[in-house]
Order: sequence, then C-alpha cells, then structure tokens
Amino acid sequence: MTKQSMFEGKFRRRRECKTDYRKRLAMVKSGKPRLIARKTDRYIMAQVVNYAPKGDVVAAGANSRELEKFGWPFGKKNLSAAYLTGMLVAQRAKEKGISEAIFDLGLQANAHGARIFAVLKGALDAGMKIPHDAEVIPKAERIGGKHVGDYAKAHPNSKQQFSEYAKKKISAENIPAAFENAKKRITGNGGEQK
Repeated sequence: MTKQSMFEGKFRRRRECKTDYRKRLAMVKSGKPRLIARKTDRYIMAQVVNYAPKGDVVAAGANSRELEKFGWPFGKKNLSAAYLTGMLVAQRAKEKGISEAIFDLGLQANAHGARIFAVLKGALDAGMKIPHDAEVIPKAERIGGKHVGDYAKAHPNSKQQFSEYAKKKISAENIPAAFENAKKRITGNGGEQK
C-alpha cells in the first residue's frame, strides 16, 4: 500500500514572500484596475494593471528613470520623483481610458507619508479616482522638495550632502522650481518629451 503525503505546498510566489493571495483576491474581485507602486534602491516604478485569467496585463507604466525627459535632474527615488512617477503613469492610463483604480502596495509596509503614497498622490492629482485615506499622503511641501531647498539655502557649506548634485552642476536650492517645471511638462501633453 502506498502512502500519500497530506501536505500541500503553498504557491511559489507565497513561498518567496512576493504575493499575499488573500489581498490580491479581494482586489481582483473588485473588477477595477490596480495602481501598483514599487520602490527599488534607485528608482520608483508604477503600473496600472488589469486582471486577466492567463496573467495580469499592464495597461500603463512609468519609471522614475524617465523623469529626466521631463526636466527632473535630481534624485530618482525621493518623494518628488515618486509623485512625478505617479502623475506620469496616471496620464498614460487616462490616455487608454482608465480613470479609476485600486491602490496596490503589495507586501510593503504601510508607513504614513512614505514614497509609495507620494505615487498615489501624483495619480490622484492627475485625475484618477482611487479610494484612499488622506492621512497616509505626504505633505505637499515635502513632496515639492521645499524642505530640501530651504535646507540648502540655510547651509551653503553642506557640499558633502549634495555632492551628487554638485557633480551634475545643479543646486539643491532649485528642487522646488524643477519640481513645478516637471509637473507642468508631464500634465501639459501627457506624453514624453523628445
């Protein structure tokens, strides 16, 4: 007589701690697209994804690497870059007829004011309808980089903190102006600058 194992293994992505299937099922049941925001060590990525039985279909995507085309020469992983990435992905989603979504932050920690929620704020300001709690969104001054610009003005000798910007021959004092300029260029035509 053969013995059968009663143990049933978990899905591969669950074993690798990449997917919470309970949360995913709840989002998929809604029938709405998901705005997915992820951060890496160097960049912020955002996608608007539709469910399909054979695998999710990406309707629109944006990466903070693309922000240079829109006049953003500063860091690609800060709050400002996250906001601009969210705005860019929302513009691209609207071009494809998607105006509402559900925010999917995956297995990332739900820390109020985090970069991931700056992506959400960017998408909201670009006109997408996404259910959210206003408490999680970072303050507008921080998103716009005003605090960094003020610090750079108050401490002109802090060259070590802004050494990457010095190599590019740009000043941290210009972050708020560059942020507003990039924001206008993204919303101006919704496409890429040549």
